[in-house]
Amino acid sequence: MSAATGDAGTLPLAAWARELKPSAIQDMLQRIHRPGILSLALGLPAASLFPSAGLAEAAARVMAEEPLALQYRPTLEPLRRQVVALMARRGVTCAPEQVFLTAGGQQGMSLLTRLLLDPGGTVLVEDRVYSGFQQVLDPFQPKRLTVPTHPETGIDVDAVRALLERGERPALLYTMSDGHNPLGVSMPLQARERLVALAREHRLPIIEDDAYGLLQYEPHTLPALRGLEDRWVYYVGSFSKVLAPALRVGWVVVPEAMVGRLATVKEASDIDTTTFAQRVVLAFLESGGLPAHLERLRAGYRERRDTLLAALERHLAPRGARWTKPACGMFVWVEFPDTVDTTALLGRALEEVQVAFLPGQAFSVAGGRSAAHGLRLNFSHAEPAVIEEAVARLGRVLAHG
Repeated sequence: MSAATGDAGTLPLAAWARELKPSAIQDMLQRIHRPGILSLALGLPAASLFPSAGLAEAAARVMAEEPLALQYRPTLEPLRRQVVALMARRGVTCAPEQVFLTAGGQQGMSLLTRLLLDPGGTVLVEDRVYSGFQQVLDPFQPKRLTVPTHPETGIDVDAVRALLERGERPALLYTMSDGHNPLGVSMPLQARERLVALAREHRLPIIEDDAYGLLQYEPHTLPALRGLEDRWVYYVGSFSKVLAPALRVGWVVVPEAMVGRLATVKEASDIDTTTFAQRVVLAFLESGGLPAHLERLRAGYRERRDTLLAALERHLAPRGARWTKPACGMFVWVEFPDTVDTTALLGRALEEVQVAFLPGQAFSVAGGRSAAHGLRLNFSHAEPAVIEEAVARLGRVLAHG
C-alpha cells in the first residue's frame, strides 16, 4: 500500500499533523446530513435572510463595469474605506491604512497568529473557546494557558491579572468581547476596560474575534475592545455572518506598521484570493443596502433567539438546565447539573429523537472537563417552528434519563 493511500500513521507527516483529528464541527457536518435530523448545532446564518437579490445586482454591476474583475488585483482601497465606516458602528476609530482585507475572519486569526506566535510559544485562551482558533494554534504546538470564562460576564479578568503578575508572558490572548462562541456572553464595560489596561501594562497582544459584533439585539451596545485600545488589540471582523459565508471576505484592524507584514504572510499562503468577492461586497455596500439588511437580520435572529429561550423554559428548565439571554450573536449556552454528560446526551439525542447540538467538550482546551455538562445551541439557522420542536424532543430525552 502506498503512502498516498495508506493509513495516516504511515505518511511522512510533521509531528503536529500526525496528531490532527477532525474538529467537532467537521464531525457534526457529516452527522447532521442524515435525513430527518433537526440541527441546532452549527453556527450557520439563515439562508433565507441572505441579501441574495442585492448581491446578485452587485455581482452583475461588477462584471459589467470592471473588465478586470476576475483578474489578480491589488487590495481594494475603497472597500477598506467602507470597513472604516463600518468599524464606527463598533465604537472603533481607524484609518484605511490600518485595515487589511482577508479571506474571512478565520484567515485573519491565522495570519495574526503566524506573526505573533513562535513554535512552542505560549498563548492565553479561555477554558471554553471557539474550536476554530484551537485549530489555528495546532501547527505551533504551543503551551496553552487557560483562564475561566463565566456565562454571564465572560473572561475572568482577575485570573488574567493573576497569571500575568506571576510572570507568565504569553505571546497573545484570544477572546471575543461580544456574542462569545460558545457562551453567547458579551463582556461588561468594566471588564473590557480592565482587560485592555492589562494588555497595555503587560504589553500583551489581544486578538479580538468580533464575528458577531454587528448582530446586537439590545438597544445599548458597548464598544469593541479595539475601540478602547488601538495599540495592543488586533481586531478581526468578517462579512460571513452579516452578508454570506461563501463570499469569504473579512478584515483585520491593526497598527499600520503591521499591514505590510500581514501582506507578505498572506501572499505566501494564497497569493491574492477573493478579489472578485471583495468587489461584490464593495458594490453592495456602496448601494446603501447594508443598514436595512442589518435591521432585517437583527429582527429575524431576535425572534429566533426569543423562540429558543421560551422553548428552553418550557422543556429544559424542569430538567435542571440553566442559561443566559445573549444580547448578541447566534448562540445560547445551556448548563446542566454535573451529573449530565452532554457528549453522551448528544449520542442519545441523535439516535432517539434526531436532534443535533454541540456538546461542551467540543470547546474545551487540552482535554479539560469544565464544559462537560454544558452544550451550545444555535438559534440563527433553524426556523422558529424547528427550534421549538428540537428543544421539545431534547426535553423528552432528558425526561427518560
